[in-house]
Amino acid sequence: MSAPRDRRPRDPRRPGASGRSGSRPSKRPQREPRRPDGAARASAAARAAQAGSAGHRVRRSGEGGAPRRRTAPPPPPPPLLRRTFRRGDPGKRLKLGGVLIAVVILLFAGRLVQIQGLDAESYAEAASNLRLQTIDIPTLRGQITDAEGNPFALSVEVRTVFVDPAEVEEDERDQLVDELVTRFDLEEDEVAAKVDATPSRYQVVATEITPEAWGELRDLGLSGVGAEVDYNRVYPEETGAADLVGFVGSEGHGLEGLEGYLDSTLAGEAGKRQVEVGADGTQIPMAGGLVRDPVPGQDVRLTLDRDLQFHMAQVLADRVEELDAEGGSAIAMLPTGEIIGMADYPTYDQSDIQSTGAEEWSNGAVHETFEPGSTNKVITIGSALQEGLTTPDTVYTVPYAQQYYDQTFKDSSYHETQRLTVNGIMAHSSNVGTIKIADQVGAGVLHTYMEDFGLGQPTGLHLPGEEAGVLTDPDDWWGTQLPSVSIGHSVSVNATQMASVYATIANGGVRVDPTVVAGTVDAEGEFTPSDDPEQRRVVSQETADQLALMLEAVTSDEGTAPEARIDGYRVAGKTGTANRINPETGGYEDGGYTATFAGFAPADAPEVVVQVVLHNPQGTYYGGEAAGPVFNDIMSFALQSLKVPPTETEPPAIRLEE
Repeated sequence: MSAPRDRRPRDPRRPGASGRSGSRPSKRPQREPRRPDGAARASAAARAAQAGSAGHRVRRSGEGGAPRRRTAPPPPPPPLLRRTFRRGDPGKRLKLGGVLIAVVILLFAGRLVQIQGLDAESYAEAASNLRLQTIDIPTLRGQITDAEGNPFALSVEVRTVFVDPAEVEEDERDQLVDELVTRFDLEEDEVAAKVDATPSRYQVVATEITPEAWGELRDLGLSGVGAEVDYNRVYPEETGAADLVGFVGSEGHGLEGLEGYLDSTLAGEAGKRQVEVGADGTQIPMAGGLVRDPVPGQDVRLTLDRDLQFHMAQVLADRVEELDAEGGSAIAMLPTGEIIGMADYPTYDQSDIQSTGAEEWSNGAVHETFEPGSTNKVITIGSALQEGLTTPDTVYTVPYAQQYYDQTFKDSSYHETQRLTVNGIMAHSSNVGTIKIADQVGAGVLHTYMEDFGLGQPTGLHLPGEEAGVLTDPDDWWGTQLPSVSIGHSVSVNATQMASVYATIANGGVRVDPTVVAGTVDAEGEFTPSDDPEQRRVVSQETADQLALMLEAVTSDEGTAPEARIDGYRVAGKTGTANRINPETGGYEDGGYTATFAGFAPADAPEVVVQVVLHNPQGTYYGGEAAGPVFNDIMSFALQSLKVPPTETEPPAIRLEE
């Protein structure tokens, strides 16, 4: 008996569907193992065959025999799952697009109203500013003069001549080229190229043209040519003050010397002008307007005397070259600190700085340091006098040489043991005698007096490149430091510092900070003096007078510097000869010498102080012989320039030996 045909639909997607009627599905369908593509197709066919036709009878187990089967075609593939798409309403999209376009148009319209209506002026100004630039108008730099107004540096007005090719009339073109070439000695091809330049509106043709030369060209009335005001810095020749005055750079600002130090005072304030800038970046001066007038700089009046300055420079240069020295400095100063002359050699030409360098530009009077040697003995002896440790007539036993620890100190020339007064120790410049006095003073007291006299600290001039020298703390002095310092070794100074020491003695024991700037002069000619310099008493008037008599004995026939005497005047001074450090070894051997002389005149009523320094002179190197004649020449000229009358008194007799 055949089983009824199973009429339930079969889902071909069910991987575990069975073709056997009445079969029950398993509780969990079994996955077919993955096979290669061919195996998968064979498995699908097998499953289809197993399902069988509904008309076939299936013999159950126990009825015997295998059921007969008919091959059925494979079921169709399942349909693909797709999202249902429904066409939207085009009217809505058009409305949305229209709204967006309207919003954009409104934004542009609002911005346009703001730019052309509400903010029109500010945007027009900004656009104009894109074409206009503000440039500086040169101003007149102040002069640097001596005490009488004679210039060491001044600015002269010149013209920068330019052409505006767009304004040149065609029928005047050839004449303009000819005039420019002839009047200013220019190349015709270069001038013609600038006159024909397009689209340029500004072509510089000539610089540093005098106002008179420009005026003659301007009066021809040619079109397209103009001029701008400028200034050139000029240094009168043969002043001898280059190292002190300095120079300016190509942009008109001070670079060295007083030009650099006083630049803010001398420079003034540049004016401002607006100029139109062309498409090619060139400036069109005629299109601008004045924004601010230039303010001229102030003149600076120095304490120098121009004639004395020139003479000092010449005398110093001659002596340096005569003795084949490395260089030298000379300073002339009033007892109250005003510097009336400051010369240095080697020097340079301020109108030709390209051919020189920093070595020539530096002002050796404040930059070059050296051991002062015996010129420092006035401080050692002065401190002993001021402290009441000795008197001018106190007698000391002075041998030729004296041993201190591991060092032997000697006088400059051999002599038998002498019995010298303090006056004699100074007059003969005895090293051993000075060291004996220094032993009484002590390191701490001597160091204090050296500071009070201005050593180891800036001079107060504030000049570029100034070196304060070396003065070590007495706590750091070793066994031989006290005797070395007392005679001017193991300490370094610059020439201005040492000149100030002797000015202090000449000023009755009151030290006044050196000055070189007397004041400023404004555009209306009103003079404003500089602030009063600092001053302090270092030694008493009595001590200063005693030192002056001792220094006068130095220039006597019994002293070390008779070459410094000047006919008709009593002269006080002191020689100095010191070893120089050899830069290659760091020691004195083969380092050469520094020859110095410092003093004042008249000795009984000082008017002028002069300090002379020669660095490493050859052959003659003692201070009296090498530097003394320079001191004599400069002092003589200074006394005449200042119209100092001859001395009417004779020097008193002072005792040099027991």
